[in-house]
Amino acid sequence: MQWKCGAFSFDISRPLIMGVLNVTPDSFSDGGTHNLPDQAVAFAYEMVAAGADIIDVGGESTRPGSSEVSEEEELERVLNVVRALAGEGLPVSIDTRHAGVARACVDAGACIVNDVSGFRDEAMREVARASSAGLVVMHMLGEPKHMQDSPEYADVVAEVEEYLLARAHELEASGIESARICIDPGPGFGKTFEQTSTLIAGLPELVKDGYPVMAAVSRKSFIGNRTGIETPAERDLPSALCAAAACEDGAVVVRVHDVALTKRMLESSRHAVVALGSNIEPRLEYLDAAVDALNRTPGIWITRLSSYVETEPAYYADQDRFANAVALVQTSLSPEELLAELHRIEQEQHRERHFANGPRTLDLDIVDYEGVVSGDADLVLPHPRALERDFVMTPLLEVAPGYVFADGTTASTEQIQYGRITSILRHRP
Repeated sequence: MQWKCGAFSFDISRPLIMGVLNVTPDSFSDGGTHNLPDQAVAFAYEMVAAGADIIDVGGESTRPGSSEVSEEEELERVLNVVRALAGEGLPVSIDTRHAGVARACVDAGACIVNDVSGFRDEAMREVARASSAGLVVMHMLGEPKHMQDSPEYADVVAEVEEYLLARAHELEASGIESARICIDPGPGFGKTFEQTSTLIAGLPELVKDGYPVMAAVSRKSFIGNRTGIETPAERDLPSALCAAAACEDGAVVVRVHDVALTKRMLESSRHAVVALGSNIEPRLEYLDAAVDALNRTPGIWITRLSSYVETEPAYYADQDRFANAVALVQTSLSPEELLAELHRIEQEQHRERHFANGPRTLDLDIVDYEGVVSGDADLVLPHPRALERDFVMTPLLEVAPGYVFADGTTASTEQIQYGRITSILRHRP
């Protein structure tokens, strides 16, 4: 599989890392850090040394509420940087919504045009037609200055997909080869925290459309909202884990600020399955507290969370029904470290262990951990009783249809004997 970008043809059988180079005084996380040409070029080489495949140069902040800058000012910021980097043979992307800037930068050697406005502008489409540059077609609702003013969607995944396909087909109809087109759902651009989270979870739907998909999640506000990390520059670890999870879902380009950390997470982080349960009231509040604690634990990113279901008690029948859920997580923690964090969260919710399989405020188990098969007495993986439990199998198959455990077993409901689901308490977020 190839993404054709001017003189470059990128192998997208592995994820590509696009390093963010903001040559601006006011970008949301690093404005003013590299806005002098010499600083920008030096930082670009640092990112290449750390593993960046592409350098994405931007001269206009498109953070929520930002105002448009003139093409002249944007060009003054970016053109010499693009020319210097491209002149040394580096793959350079120009991040712009202005046709004049895109044209000048392509002429200066940029091999990709990354348009946050999704090539709505006919002049920008003409730049695309007149060049062989790769194209990143992004979804944004409205314009940066007002895009976060109460964005509404009936179905955010379907509507973003429809928009991106329409733009891509429009470019193809004008003679542009499909192999040049990459699509970006635009997390945080005209989307609330909840809408962005839903969109990221829906990436597999976009991947099915056949275009390379970009995950541009780095340091975004939805990362901060979920983790509680207020300072954008401190969000790099959850950003990198989110990017790694997106690549597991089929994304092939990640646009990031911290290249070295992202590269490390792409190579070394793993997915795991965590089961959650409670049968002491308020059950749902205990599950919510666990999810919040997982979100705020460094090294854990919840990729998908199942519906909350009510289930019959398993193994010890003389107790109240449980509320259960399953979370698919991306983690930089070892299985032992992850288990220790789960035990910490249980203790925070005052779990007491009077006897096996008895009532509990909160029960957190590792059901599976990518690449690990273990018979250790303290942590057997995959969980030896997972396949017989309805409260594990059905929620797991909801978030990960066709899931395959680390030992090669495929998740199914065929062996279920215990913990039957009786109702849905809360549908999947």
